[in-house]
Amino acid sequence: MAFVYFAKAFGGAYMKSSITQIERRFDIPSSLIGVIDGSFEMGNLLVVAFVSYFGAKLHRPRLIGMGVLIMATGCFLTALPHFFQGPYKYETSMSHSTGSNDSVRILPCLISLSSACEKAAGSSMWIYVFLGNMLRGIGETPIMPLGVSYLDDFSAPENTAFYLSCIHTVGILGPMVGFMLGSFLAKVYVDVGFVDLEAITITHKDSRWVGAWWLGFIITGIVMLMSSIPFWFFPKSLPKQRSKEEEETNTELDTVAEQENFIPEQEPNHEEQEKDVSLVELAKDFIPSLKRLFSSSIYSMLILTYLVAVNGFIGMITFKPKYMEQVFGQAASRTLVSQCNMGCSCSLKHWDPVCAHNGVTYASPCLAGCQSTTGTSKNMVFNNCTCVGETMTPAVNMSTVLGQCPRDSNCDSSFKIYMALSVIGSFISAVGGTPGYIVLLRSIAPDLKSLALGMQTLIVRTLGGIPPPIYFGALIDQTCLKWGTKQCGGRGACRLYDSNAFRMRFMGLVLGLYFLSNSLWGVLYFKIVKREKKLALRNQAKEEKEEANGAANRATNGHATICVAECPEDKNRESTI
Repeated sequence: MAFVYFAKAFGGAYMKSSITQIERRFDIPSSLIGVIDGSFEMGNLLVVAFVSYFGAKLHRPRLIGMGVLIMATGCFLTALPHFFQGPYKYETSMSHSTGSNDSVRILPCLISLSSACEKAAGSSMWIYVFLGNMLRGIGETPIMPLGVSYLDDFSAPENTAFYLSCIHTVGILGPMVGFMLGSFLAKVYVDVGFVDLEAITITHKDSRWVGAWWLGFIITGIVMLMSSIPFWFFPKSLPKQRSKEEEETNTELDTVAEQENFIPEQEPNHEEQEKDVSLVELAKDFIPSLKRLFSSSIYSMLILTYLVAVNGFIGMITFKPKYMEQVFGQAASRTLVSQCNMGCSCSLKHWDPVCAHNGVTYASPCLAGCQSTTGTSKNMVFNNCTCVGETMTPAVNMSTVLGQCPRDSNCDSSFKIYMALSVIGSFISAVGGTPGYIVLLRSIAPDLKSLALGMQTLIVRTLGGIPPPIYFGALIDQTCLKWGTKQCGGRGACRLYDSNAFRMRFMGLVLGLYFLSNSLWGVLYFKIVKREKKLALRNQAKEEKEEANGAANRATNGHATICVAECPEDKNRESTI
């Protein structure tokens, strides 16, 4: 379970880290990327209710193994478009020839160039990524509800929390490795091994750069394939672990007493019986089981709280790499026509950024007013840039180089503070993970555990997994300053965002959702405390009654009976000893 939790978190984190690369490779806006990212939850939605309910009656380990195998297939399918598409052709406003470094060439500012329309091969192949991500969602479905219920069913009650903590601890390593792999492959050119890298004029810091996103999905698919193997050799059931108290006194498990604190009083006792039942009989019991499940107010409150928290988390984690890139990795820019470039007939659609010595990024050499160029490939230098001279003294260098300007040094220190706060926040959030699971498991009847976990997954991922990437992506698109242009016209991916507007809208929405979820956690806490106090008073009264009955029994065994009221033996006396 720990290995498969690592594998699924590894694949999920790598998908999140590759969002920007996929957006650029297929030239699509953030709102469509949100739909692609939400396809994971859509796949999960298709089967989660059936897997959670019917799967609990079937061979749970083999269903988990089958699900992980489907996840691996989804990863391989996601990487498939790379092998069907031609080489990546990034947007540029000029022809980068490989001439002598010493030669001086005239730029488009002084001559008129026409670019032929060339239909991009496989422009709709993002559908493969959509379907592959959906398969990952379908395959991930049985892991949590069936795996956790299988573990809880056959472990001692006091060990369940420890096992879950171990599983989640190993699982947390998955996102760390996934984002590290994504960071490494983002610096490797998408067509590595297929093109001459010396002819590429952009670097990984350029907004047109696309990393080797497809290679990571092959790696994550192999890891998932390996993690599925052990589950095929587990039995349908295991011997129940006995608690220490049970081994010594042979009493009932503490789980029953613990669950009485959460299960509604009117809930009848449902003894687990091992018997073969047909699918028809199981289907008839589905709706009544749902009613029993949602009759627990604590369970319903937990679902609502998780729903709000996951909305904020999914929206943040989906676009967090883009947020860090735009807020901490971009310098001041200029995509404007002014007096200095009026005679250049520059196209406002092209994005071929150059960096001036004044620290300002211009959308293209033409818009910077550059008159000539020397050098080739990444070493190309643009000279006599008239727009640069407007903001600098004439004696200062008026040349520019390829690529966007880096941020100031103070952005590096701000980024480190941001990462430190992110780590602290993640730690605090993780502390409540296992207690939340235990409360959920103890708030429902034993025979409803798999269904409860499955319904939690269904509801939270339907309303907390699918909408956030879409509305977060649409919100981010509104902060775009410069849209890319496809080879045959039409709007492509965003090349430059308003970093201030991006930060205010993105973080404002995340913080708002987190504040609401924390408020709901507070309400849930007081609700549980109130119920526990009520049950404590009831148990105290019950103990006092049992103590009184015990004293009466002891008096009877000592052959002394006291009747304060009339005794049937002698109604003429007030009392008889």
